[in-house]
Amino acid sequence: MNVLEKIQQEQIRSDLVPFKVGDAVKVHTRIKEGDRERIQLFAGLVINKQGRGVQETFTVRRISYGEGVERVFPTNSPFIQKIEVERAGKVHRAKLYYLRGRIGKTATKVTEA
Repeated sequence: MNVLEKIQQEQIRSDLVPFKVGDAVKVHTRIKEGDRERIQLFAGLVINKQGRGVQETFTVRRISYGEGVERVFPTNSPFIQKIEVERAGKVHRAKLYYLRGRIGKTATKVTEA
């Protein structure tokens, strides 16, 4: 194992709950505002997971005031405090981009496992 792989292995987080595409999750993120720090919650549906190792990211989508909002989180970021899985989803696709075209309740409906 070379130096680069060793550094990457140290940065990969193992304390996060395993989740998959289609799950409804709550992501607790640390936000710095000036000299203060607070926890902000972003709850939604995981529509995408991509990358491997240190570069792994996931996309969470939610409907806020009738408008779709997506946010991409690096999985191994130190700013993510924890991830809670609210509801496990059962999907047959790796990417749920088709939810972008849906309106209302159907935009958040994925069959439960």
